[in-house]
Amino acid sequence: MIIDRLENKDLYPFGPAWNKAFAFLASLTPQTAEGRYAIEGDDIFAIVMCYTTGTPETSLLESHRNYVDIQTVLDGAERFECANREDLSIEVFYDAAKDIELYERKSSRGICADITPGTFIMLYPHDAHMAALMTDDTPKQVKKVVVKVKAGLLEILPKQ
Repeated sequence: MIIDRLENKDLYPFGPAWNKAFAFLASLTPQTAEGRYAIEGDDIFAIVMCYTTGTPETSLLESHRNYVDIQTVLDGAERFECANREDLSIEVFYDAAKDIELYERKSSRGICADITPGTFIMLYPHDAHMAALMTDDTPKQVKKVVVKVKAGLLEILPKQ
């Protein structure tokens, strides 16, 4: 996983797919409409969404096998909990059509990060993650974007 500021994107030499993802992110504003956006067909696409943050008890950790997630918040803030999927118990087995596997959260011993406008988190296939968490004790509205990049398109990607 990588957590950084959007302005530091050029520090990561992941190639053309990375650059396309961040060019798309740079085009967004808090007024961008919710929905799915094709960047490069099914190889690179984005989903803009709004929701209210909650507690870890209302969600499961998830991971993907075929895509790397690059996520940022357009408005609001959300906390992520992350863990290596190999350390978790599977709650819902891998669904290839949705490219998702869900895991039970046994404790809060994972890595936590708050993502706000101007920051991003990149999640590899081995990074199980739970987003949409409150950053304090109050649920808040968030508008965010998830850019999905086929893992094989990133030029320097660790072996899974």
